[in-house]
Amino acid sequence: MLEETSVKTLDKVVIRFSGDSGDGMQLVGNIFTNVSAGLGNEVSTFPDYPAEIRAPQGSLGGVSGFQVSVGTGVHTPGDKCDVLVAMNPAALKQNVKHVKPGGVIVVDIDSFKEADLKKALFTTDNPFAELGINAQVLEVPVTSITKAALADSGLDNKSIIKCRNFFALGLVCWLFDRPLESVVHFLSKKFAKKPAILDANTKVLNAGFNYGHNIHASVSTYRVETKEARPGVYTDINGNTATAWGLIMASEKSGRPLFLGSYPITPATDILHELAKRKDLGVKAVQMEDEIAGVCSAIGASFAGDLAVTSTSGPGLALKSEGIGLAVIAELPLVIIDVQRGGPSTGLPTKTEQTDLMQALYGRNGESPVAVVAPASPTDCFTMAFEASRIAIEHMTPVILLTDAFIGNGSSAWRIPDADEYPEIKPPYVPADKLAEGAWRPYDRNADNLVRYWAIPGTEGGMHRLGGLEKDYATGAISTDPVNHERMVHTRREKIARIANDIPALEVLYDCGDADTLLLGWGGTYGHLRTAAQELNDAGHKVAFTHFRYINPLPANTGEVLSKYKKVVVAELNTGMFADYLQSRFPEVKIERVNKIQGQPFLVEEVVSAVTKIMEDK
Repeated sequence: MLEETSVKTLDKVVIRFSGDSGDGMQLVGNIFTNVSAGLGNEVSTFPDYPAEIRAPQGSLGGVSGFQVSVGTGVHTPGDKCDVLVAMNPAALKQNVKHVKPGGVIVVDIDSFKEADLKKALFTTDNPFAELGINAQVLEVPVTSITKAALADSGLDNKSIIKCRNFFALGLVCWLFDRPLESVVHFLSKKFAKKPAILDANTKVLNAGFNYGHNIHASVSTYRVETKEARPGVYTDINGNTATAWGLIMASEKSGRPLFLGSYPITPATDILHELAKRKDLGVKAVQMEDEIAGVCSAIGASFAGDLAVTSTSGPGLALKSEGIGLAVIAELPLVIIDVQRGGPSTGLPTKTEQTDLMQALYGRNGESPVAVVAPASPTDCFTMAFEASRIAIEHMTPVILLTDAFIGNGSSAWRIPDADEYPEIKPPYVPADKLAEGAWRPYDRNADNLVRYWAIPGTEGGMHRLGGLEKDYATGAISTDPVNHERMVHTRREKIARIANDIPALEVLYDCGDADTLLLGWGGTYGHLRTAAQELNDAGHKVAFTHFRYINPLPANTGEVLSKYKKVVVAELNTGMFADYLQSRFPEVKIERVNKIQGQPFLVEEVVSAVTKIMEDK
């Protein structure tokens, strides 16, 4: 007699797909995420790519993972998963530590032969006992059933094996009561020009779903709560795509054409890919021969009147530093996107860190201040790409947008905004009266914000030259006068400082007036830190929380906020760069640090434990 399947109702659940690179774990993870977002679930994903380029099949170094949390109140992909799909022994061994006690592990038992176990460095013929697994293990002959389902398909064996990821997806859809119609719709679009592959994947998908339904597998299934969402059109979007779309919105709102001069580099390349598709919107995306050419082409486009952008990761930011300095002294609008990854040098190119902060703030020769902003989540990449563009244009300055691999590759459910939800961007064109009088000079400024006016080439009366040599404050001519140089240095610095008058104030969450500890972070750690703060308060600790998206300048009320607390805990994925930055600005504030530099995002439990220890340390 078959055992009855138990059903757990949860406000959020976490699923982790894992297998070899090439097993299609990222694809099925993304599809499951899209289907869940379409059902009204909040989602947060963590694609965990191997750092090796196609490591040996079945090896520990070649395991690729995709983790997603779906439900309500979702801010992170989750510390541990309710369900792990492991397509081979190496995937099981690498990921079993991520499974909650009593969770479900689905394995393709066909891939657990003696040779497979040896590749994964198991020493016995019972990997489940060797790992001491405390979970419900569902041993499924995924490969065998996939081959049987496609026996008459006409596909070769290699193509058939490639379809087994969709068997796993079908089984997971059964576990979580996800409708297959949405999955089939996605497949129909992806494989529209490959009907044989579409038919094969659809058959295998249904085989996986039916397998779970027919055997009534004696493991837990899950019903995920949803909540009423704000009306609108929703999509699942990753941070790199959101960044590209935010730039397009800024181009529309500023009336300036969008130009991207870029060189491919992990994990930023998808921004170039996305913008290269958008010729229909007037986007000019050019793949240059190297990082220096990328930034210099963008500087030329900026001089010509475009919203100019260059994208990269940490090593590329280093190469672009001289070009960024040129944009600083020329006072041209330029957006530099740095999708941070593990370093130094080539480091961990597929892993995440926040270790480029000091490079962004200070990594140029001379006194070379730029604005620095950082999105907090994949969907916030849209808003902060728009903000970086707005600040760059309205304040005539380079702006560095610091995203990271976690939010660049990760995704969340996003409501596509209406155009009127974002403000008009107003380029500081040269006033017509100045041009008419012939009185304009290239470094004439607005007295309130010190922003120099922008003369687009071709503007009558606006002919001018810019370059890398210091300029006279009044005339714009080349000047080596010491006093003038000091004045220009202070002016460029003050121009950046006054951006603080044009950005939102810092907001504090979870403070009812009696918290004496403030937990804070910046950039892509937002979801983990906010969740940690919530859990700390739920446990009876009084912890306030704030998060920085504007780094240079800091929000105008930063000092006021920090001074209210006896302890300020800064959590970041580096050795303490932002903590050092804040401590130098506000030496009177007592700053504690929580740091992690492992190429992985925080676990919520790590932050909770570290902050609790700091609070208990009298």
